[in-house]
Amino acid sequence: MPCEPTRDDRRVIALVMAAGRSRRFGTDKRRARMADGRSLLHATLALAKGSFADTWVVVGDRDDTTELGIDSDIHALHAPGDDIGLGTSLGIAFSELRVNAPRALAAAVMLGDMPWVSPDTCRRLIAQAQSERIVLPRHQGRTGHPILFGRVFWPTLARLHGDRGARDLLRQWGTCWKVVEVSDPGIHRDVDVPSDLDI
Repeated sequence: MPCEPTRDDRRVIALVMAAGRSRRFGTDKRRARMADGRSLLHATLALAKGSFADTWVVVGDRDDTTELGIDSDIHALHAPGDDIGLGTSLGIAFSELRVNAPRALAAAVMLGDMPWVSPDTCRRLIAQAQSERIVLPRHQGRTGHPILFGRVFWPTLARLHGDRGARDLLRQWGTCWKVVEVSDPGIHRDVDVPSDLDI
């Protein structure tokens, strides 16, 4: 697979994964309130909207987007079934993006419980985006999110299913990585239990 950059616009869209069941959290963590009063999902979507050209979000098939506070200008995709895995969510999302985001150069996969990523990190990742490249942030020796997948990789991502995300594919595509060093612990910070919301 080619990994050399090509000239193109920098239209990078955000793909927020928010269809999970929050088992470890105990309740629907997407609705959990942060210190500023916003829900966890609303804060993540605000980061995405403020940083990327367009925002898509994957939610469960029974989710009410209005109740979740998802604005009408965000593209919401409903994943089928009550208990789907991240791989299935990604497969559904990239299948839709291939058809309905024809001008996009890349998509930034974001997790719905990671609103602490710095907008500057997002800008730096976007600056490195190419259709044949995967862009990852790294802080203190560990890569994190968001991960930008160039359009060349979308057909394979569209075939994902089950509980596993794109980790195995990322390893296979290692020669196409562009790692961006950042001073941003937010690329690792997510929410598994209520105490993770504490500042």
